[in-house]
Amino acid sequence: MKEPNDVIIRSVTKVAVVIIFTFAINLFFSGHHYPGGGFIGGLAFASAIILLFLTFDIETVRKNIPVDFKVLAAVGVLIAVLTGVGAILFDAPFLTQTFGYFNLPIFRKTELATAVIFDIGVGLAVIGTSITIIMSIGDDR
Repeated sequence: MKEPNDVIIRSVTKVAVVIIFTFAINLFFSGHHYPGGGFIGGLAFASAIILLFLTFDIETVRKNIPVDFKVLAAVGVLIAVLTGVGAILFDAPFLTQTFGYFNLPIFRKTELATAVIFDIGVGLAVIGTSITIIMSIGDDR
């Protein structure tokens, strides 16, 4: 049987995945002041990986992205929880956020907030959980 010629779908997917990754990062970073954040940024990031699963086979993507997504989800939850516990260490209620303005070399005056660390944890947890679910559903073993 002849293998299908899917050069167009593979080429379009490579470009689309870069665009989706860029949009996911934008959603993540804009979440502090605008709609977005760790959850929706993580879902957008996971959707790009799922598009790779649909275009290429799961084993090919697993070889090129050697990440254990269960561990990624666990690390994300751990980061989110430790962010909340960190507030308790400074005698503040659980998940209290703080922020400050810092002069960074390239970015100049930049706001840095602990909510971003929490969002990183949420994003990693969402990516890890979403991809683990999709791989479990798509696994034909």
